Amino acid sequence: MAQRQRRSGQTRTDRPGQRRPRDNEGILPVLAKAAREVESRVQRGQLDRTRFQVIALLAREERTRVNNDASMTEAQRDVQLKRLDGIATILAQTATREPSLFTLLAENAEISDSARRLKREMQIAGGLEPDPEVTPPQPATDVRGERQVVPKSVVRAQLSNPFLTPDFTGTEQRRPTQRRLGGWELITPLLSSFENAAPGAPSCMALPEAAPSVRLPPELELMPHQAGLLGAAARGHRTFLLADEPGLGKTAQALLAAQAANAYPLLCVVPSVVKTNWAREAAQWTPSRSVTVIQGSGEEVDGFADIVLVNYEVLDRHVGWIATHGFRGMVVDEAHFIKNKKSQRSQHVLEIADRIRQRVARPLLMALTGTPLINDIDDFRAIWQFLGWIDEKAPGPELITALEETGLTPLDRGFQPAARQAVIDLGIVRRRKVDVAKDIPARRIADLPVELDPAAARSLRAAERELALRLVQRYDAAVAARTERSGETIEGTEGIDAELVQRVAGWELSDAAESSSGENVFAMVRRIGQAKANLAADYAAQLARNAGKVVFFAKHVDVMDAASALLESRGVRYASVRGDQTPAVRQRNIDAFVNDSDVAVVICSLTAAGVGLNLQVASNVVLAELSWTNAEQTQAIDRVHRIGQTEPVTAWRIIAAQTIDAKIAEIVDSKAGLAARALDGSEEEVGSSADVQLEALAALLTEALADRHD
Repeated sequence: MAQRQRRSGQTRTDRPGQRRPRDNEGILPVLAKAAREVESRVQRGQLDRTRFQVIALLAREERTRVNNDASMTEAQRDVQLKRLDGIATILAQTATREPSLFTLLAENAEISDSARRLKREMQIAGGLEPDPEVTPPQPATDVRGERQVVPKSVVRAQLSNPFLTPDFTGTEQRRPTQRRLGGWELITPLLSSFENAAPGAPSCMALPEAAPSVRLPPELELMPHQAGLLGAAARGHRTFLLADEPGLGKTAQALLAAQAANAYPLLCVVPSVVKTNWAREAAQWTPSRSVTVIQGSGEEVDGFADIVLVNYEVLDRHVGWIATHGFRGMVVDEAHFIKNKKSQRSQHVLEIADRIRQRVARPLLMALTGTPLINDIDDFRAIWQFLGWIDEKAPGPELITALEETGLTPLDRGFQPAARQAVIDLGIVRRRKVDVAKDIPARRIADLPVELDPAAARSLRAAERELALRLVQRYDAAVAARTERSGETIEGTEGIDAELVQRVAGWELSDAAESSSGENVFAMVRRIGQAKANLAADYAAQLARNAGKVVFFAKHVDVMDAASALLESRGVRYASVRGDQTPAVRQRNIDAFVNDSDVAVVICSLTAAGVGLNLQVASNVVLAELSWTNAEQTQAIDRVHRIGQTEPVTAWRIIAAQTIDAKIAEIVDSKAGLAARALDGSEEEVGSSADVQLEALAALLTEALADRHD
């Protein structure tokens, strides 16, 4: 009588006369038959995701069992593994036809109750001891806590609207490729291909020249660079890292791309400060589409709306229902906000994108940011993962196929340029103002040195001397310790060890970051900002009287408070945009500055208003406090220097004379943003905020050591 092997070691006896050939026994013929059925259904345009996933799970478990079965001979093991390889080949070919199936093969892929039940049935059919029965789900508190909400309108929409049905139409058919790169770690070489890009290397995917047939309101017109992206969306491209320089109309392009791709309902995750502006832009560019804005617990949300807007700050309350609402498109504005993958905002965005991909084979996914890279090339990781180009450890199916097609490995000379182009072709779109918007007037940054109040100047110079002395003492201590240990002497220009200077500056920077008290570089820069506040506000008042509206940027609340007090004392009407305001108050203040001719100045937080806003009604910007990065400074200026601006733009940087302020400004100017090299092919030196802080301290120490040698 035929024996069927169970996982527990037990056997089951078939009825007399039912003995079958060995090849037809066990789980393998069950899996092979099921795999052919799934393949046949996909060819007919049908899809059984549950059966596909269960076959993959059981095949994976059977491969492990075969490899670990000591009772098998090598010949028997080879036969079983070849049969498993045949099943795996069928699954791979099927997934190539329906790329969304690849997500079910991940180790952490979610397994539904129906999948567990089907798995038990197939285990029983294959003579295996089945997994424990699936118990009915019990009510449980969401792991995200009590803040989770489901608006009533959303419940009604989910119960009645047909768009909630999963959509797996329109998938690409790509032939399977040999996994020649299967053993390579590829994420690091991919990132390096951007970090080490050759000067002048292209950074934008090929875009069609002809504008698509999208309906525009009569008073609106597309610029050629905007039409190119819409043409790509209309032709079927579905993932974009839209990294145009600030001011080139990324919001309009995203909204119209959704129209071209019919990617509704569309989810837009945006900073709080621009949520109202997004609603207005949607009404302006796509007036036939309904828009709803999620505020707080979402009581006023329209669950049937075509476009749903939510800000990062309240996303945690709504991620549960958003992930299952049936969105066919998702836009993430200021996508560099998700660069820290450990942050909640990043995790929520990535979770929602994954869930959308599980329901829709080719959703429209767009990451919008004029500064995709700020401090580190790793800033790309979360954005690429959101777009589905990579996962935690490896390229996604489309990217790995493109890399395989290059015929190169990371050891080959031409791999990095080819890999970079493969990523760009997935949907990087980067245009500069100088190339596509020549009608925008020029901009310039003008430094305005100011003499501080004598008492403040003396105090700051004393603090700077104290900081320099502490750096010198650390340097001397390091030199003494090294000399005592090895007898090594200093070698370097004028007796100064440049490498040791950098290390000492790094120690000081690390201590300053961990300490909230004492005289360190951060405290000193803040004191300089406070000392400049009235002088910067006074200059803004003069500009407003003589040249029209002015945008005033500062980092710290006390600097903004001082500027507000001075403008009020001078009788200058102003508005303010700060992080502690409600969205309604913030938008009311923005509207007052833009629309009320008597509101001459807007005082803006560099953090809360440095991105997303359109303040082109002004042509003068006052930077009361310096940024640590070129990117942050550029973002602020580009609130004014953007499409629609008709006047030359001047950014006035207020510099405290004879202080470290001047050194910081000089270092920031010497370093281009990281995106300039990675995306724009610039040969300029790349610098991050940490680089600027480090070099400012290194310059202070070097100057002190040079003075001592003199």
